Amino acid sequence: MTEQLISSKYIASAIVYSILGLIILFLSLIAFDKFTPGNLWQEIVEKHNVAMAITVGAITIAVAQIVASAIHG
Repeated sequence: MTEQLISSKYIASAIVYSILGLIILFLSLIAFDKFTPGNLWQEIVEKHNVAMAITVGAITIAVAQIVASAIHG
């Protein structure tokens, strides 16, 4: 039973899905940065825009939940 749970097939698929999820998350953040006015990094780091940081955090969580739901089917 333990051999079935820790199969290389499951480990490989988990790694592939994790990488795919990170790529989708990264691309969605790039798209958000392109569609919003101004520079996202400058707004958050240099100008200390807390509202923008909260918005980016919420978008990150939302996209991560969507990707996780799509992976788990």
